Amino acid sequence: MSVRERVSEHRRRMREAGFRSIQVWVPDTRAKNFAAEAHRQSALAAETARQSDDQDWIESVSVAWDDE
Repeated sequence: MSVRERVSEHRRRMREAGFRSIQVWVPDTRAKNFAAEAHRQSALAAETARQSDDQDWIESVSVAWDDE
């Protein structure tokens, strides 16, 4: 069985099991500026956590999945 046939069969079984294929784009951790950008964003998030009530607002307007 060729690779193409094995992949096709695997995808067919997954669809039959109720799954669907999606494509997800994620940051490239090998990029030369990844570490610096990750550090910059984490520093911003850490600072925001000390100065903001955003999370309180998010929790006030959110509904837990098991509440529906």
